[in-house]
Amino acid sequence: MNRIKEVLEEKGIKQTWLAEQLGKSYNMVNGYVQNRQQPRLEVLYEIARILDVEVKDLLIEIKK
Repeated sequence: MNRIKEVLEEKGIKQTWLAEQLGKSYNMVNGYVQNRQQPRLEVLYEIARILDVEVKDLLIEIKK
């Protein structure tokens, strides 16, 4: 699970813009945002760089 959707909303950034920055399709980014699929680690780091946040800010901590 990730918090990409929340970070995009907090920053007022559209999924289409993020997709352009990543060089990925809108459908791929929408899959990340809706938690239907998880980005590879390298892509997660790139998303964090583009959004100017720490990678940990994009992750949901799962406590057991």
